[in-house]
This record gives sequence, structure tokens and C-alpha cells, in this order.
Amino acid sequence: MNPDATATLAPLSDLRPTSKVRRAVTTAVLGQILEWYDFFLYGTAAALVFGHLFFPIGTDPLTGTIAAFGGFTVGFIARPIGGVLCGHIGDRYGRKTVMMLTLLMMGAATVCMGLLPTYQQIGIAAPVLLVLLRIVQGLAAGGEWSGSILLIHENAPASKRGALSAWSPCGAAFGFVLSTVAFLLVQTLSSSDFLSWGWRVPFLCSAVLVALGLWMRRSVDESAEFAEVKAARRGSRMPIIEVLRQCPRQVLTVFGLRFGEGAASYIFFAFSIAYGRFVGLPSSWILGGLTVSMLLMIPVSLVMGHVTDKIGRKPVYLAGAIAMVLVAYPYFVLLGSGVLWKVILALVLANSITLGILEGAQPAFISELLPVHLRFSGLGIGREMSSVLGGGLSPMIATALLAHYRSATPVVIYLVVLGLITVLATCLAPETFPKALRLQAKESA
Repeated sequence: MNPDATATLAPLSDLRPTSKVRRAVTTAVLGQILEWYDFFLYGTAAALVFGHLFFPIGTDPLTGTIAAFGGFTVGFIARPIGGVLCGHIGDRYGRKTVMMLTLLMMGAATVCMGLLPTYQQIGIAAPVLLVLLRIVQGLAAGGEWSGSILLIHENAPASKRGALSAWSPCGAAFGFVLSTVAFLLVQTLSSSDFLSWGWRVPFLCSAVLVALGLWMRRSVDESAEFAEVKAARRGSRMPIIEVLRQCPRQVLTVFGLRFGEGAASYIFFAFSIAYGRFVGLPSSWILGGLTVSMLLMIPVSLVMGHVTDKIGRKPVYLAGAIAMVLVAYPYFVLLGSGVLWKVILALVLANSITLGILEGAQPAFISELLPVHLRFSGLGIGREMSSVLGGGLSPMIATALLAHYRSATPVVIYLVVLGLITVLATCLAPETFPKALRLQAKESA
């Protein structure tokens, strides 16, 4: 671990006002909910309607879905660019500036998606414009996640950083739930109404949510640790270059820890909808099961974040990585059973438990790998590059495997490989909150 990173766990952080910590957590989480509601809408719509409305290719419905997931992947390709740009701004000018910018960009792109004409109305321009808007979403998402967890982590007392940082992915999970519920509601419309205008409603509702988020983020203060660094004149003029020169191993570790987890999460989220349609499950079963499992993921993540404060970050993350390998086969067996309770059980095992463990431990774990003045840039590069090669490609790869082999077995193998990559990366990573620091933090609390 970078020696400067351990300094961020100094007892001084425990003296920060509780009200400031609470405000940072509340603002970050609510912003995450609004931001990821927007981002996840595309994944749900790609599985349900975008293939038909924007990518009408061939006679096999899976072909259009693959093309729609291609647009999903393009958004992920934009995320490292957004991560680099937002990381530079965040390490030079502050976390708050980035969080205002990302929310505005995400909201504008999402509303425009809801207003976009379809392929039947304007031809090839429709998918082109959809992909361009997805790129804007990707740029915004590249800075949002890092900014949100850093706002919490850098304001939290050392003894509670794992528990409090875990609130950030919980906000993202609830944003996913909101987007899924929105589509469940509009799917109660007739098929013709849903395809003609109903699918647009969740996108257009984003305007109200983003306005609320911008109003809230105006009131939050800059993160305490970043303010201390700036006051000590330890800022960097070119943080992207410096983090690659000074902390290449840490950036690579962030990449490895995120790669398998990110890819698996989007198989469990977006690909599950497409697979459910392939095996003939009602869309309401998958969407309902996803909603339940993501809601249950929230308490699991919060508990796991708390556990990392007690026993360290690494053993908790390793447990989640092993669970990813173990759940791969039963997950698809249960989904393919055609029985409602087994479908819900599959989603709970994958999302609530497996991803809940990983998402609870990850924010504090990867943040503490990097020094404060280069942290935003390091996370932007490592995490968002893995989001492209992992999360961005995984729904398209999984759907392509399913379309070619007409079986879930290759997808199971793919998921196991992703889990093993995460296990290996975790074993090679250093413990960022060892026993000595835990005792020090406990004494100063």
C-alpha cells in the first residue's frame, strides 16, 4: 500500500463534526440514487425495447438485443475518459465540482433519450443519437462513483470508514431499484402503448430527480481530507500523469479488484433480463426479482462495510470473490427452472449476497490504496478501465455466447473465470486497514 494512503487514516479525522459527516453521506447517497437511476435505465431498456425500436436487425430478437447492449458497452468505453477528466478536475479543484457536473450531464442525456425518435421515424440517425447520448452518460458515470465514495470516505472517522463508505453503492443499488420499478409500472400499459410512448416516461421523469439532486449537492462542503491536502499545498498539476508514475501498482490493483466484480454485476443485472426472455420467463418475474434482490443487497452491503472496520477489508472482499465462483452454476440452474421462487432465490444469491459482500467492502478497500492528492485520478483510471473491459463487455459477451450455443453453460464458465480473476486480484492486494491501524482508530474514536 502507498505510505501516503495510510496517513489518511490518522486519528485527526475522528474529530470531524458528526453533522458534516452525516451531510456528506446523505448528499452522496441521494446523488448516487438519482445518477444511477439514469444510468441503469439504459440497461433495462436495452433488454426490453431498444433492440426492437432502435436496432431492428434480422429475425432473431437476440440479434437486436446484442446491438442494443453494444450501445450499453459504448457507454462503458466512455467511462475511463470521464474518469480521467473528472479525476483531473477532482484532484485539482475538488470533489464537489465534479459531483455537480456529473449529475447535470447524466440528467440531460437521460431526458434526451426519452425524447428521441425511433429507427422507424428517422432511420439510422436514431441509433446514432442514442449511442451519442449513452457516451455522455458514460462520461458522467466515470466521475460519479469515485466522487461519491471519496466525499464520504474523506469526511468519515477512521474507525467507521468502511461502514459509512458502503452507503455509496447502496445508493447505486437503490437507483437500480427505482429504474426497475419505473419499467415495471409502465409495463402495465398495453403492449402498443408501452412501445409507442410508455417506455419514455422513466427517462423523462429524470428531469425532476436531477433538479432535486443539483439543489442538494450545492449545500455540501468539500471533503475534509482534500481540503487539508490543498491547505498543505500538496495538490498536483497533472494528477493523471503523477498517479501512473508514482502509484502504478495501486492503480493496477484497483483494476483487478473491480474487473471481475463489475463484469459479474452486469451479468446479474442486465443479462438476466435477456436470459429470462430467452427461457420464456415473464419479464415481471425478472424485474420483480431484481428489485427484491437489490433491496436486500443494501443491508448486506452495510453490514459488510461494518465488518471491514472490524477485521479488515481484504478477508471480506475475498469471501465475496469466492462466492462469485460458487454461485455461477446454481444461478443459471435456478433461473432456468421456470419456478418463481427459484428465480428469486437465484437473484438473491447473486445480487443480495455475492455482490452485497463485494460492494460493501470495495469503496474503502480501493480508496485506501491511493494517497489523497492522487486518489480521484487513480480510481478514475483503474476502476473505469475495468468497467469497460469487465462490466461494459459482459452483457454483450454473455448474450453472444447464449445466441451461439443456445445454452447457459458457456456463460457459467465465463462467470467462473471472472470470479477467479477477482480471487487472484484480492490475494495479491495488500490489506489497507491492518490490525495496528484498526486498534489506533478504535483508541481515537
